[in-house]
Amino acid sequence: MKTTESKTGGTPSPTDRIQRSIQLQAPLARVWRALSDAREFGTWFRVELDRDFAPGAEIGGRVTYPGYEHIRFRMWIERMEPERLFTLRWHPAAVDPQVDYSKEPTTLVEFRLEPVAGGVRLTVTESGFDKLPAHRRDEAFRMNSGGWDVQVENIRQHVGR
Repeated sequence: MKTTESKTGGTPSPTDRIQRSIQLQAPLARVWRALSDAREFGTWFRVELDRDFAPGAEIGGRVTYPGYEHIRFRMWIERMEPERLFTLRWHPAAVDPQVDYSKEPTTLVEFRLEPVAGGVRLTVTESGFDKLPAHRRDEAFRMNSGGWDVQVENIRQHVGR
């Protein structure tokens, strides 16, 4: 697992992008289903989602991770290229129910799948932190950086069943 210290175009920034890569010992179709099926995604990601995934869909739900059950969750599905790429946008670290995050930029989350010997390499990249309001940027980056460490382990355990 690593954090990439660059962004697309311009001067590299250590604060714009989080990247985690993990090798999963599971068939490609199994990993794709864990990412692209809203119910399965919700199981390992610990969210209860209100509808199926489809490009262009806005998905809402409730976080089920202990201590965060009061948080409403919202994301927008961008791309679904079967067994290769799944992308979504969201408001990172939007954990204060008293704050309206809708006016803030979103970050882009990319799940890339690559077949490798013995399974699949999953690379998760979240980018766009440098566009967030200055007062939230560092905390959102810190929270999501730790969050992706947890989530790649969650999916590893989920597809390993």
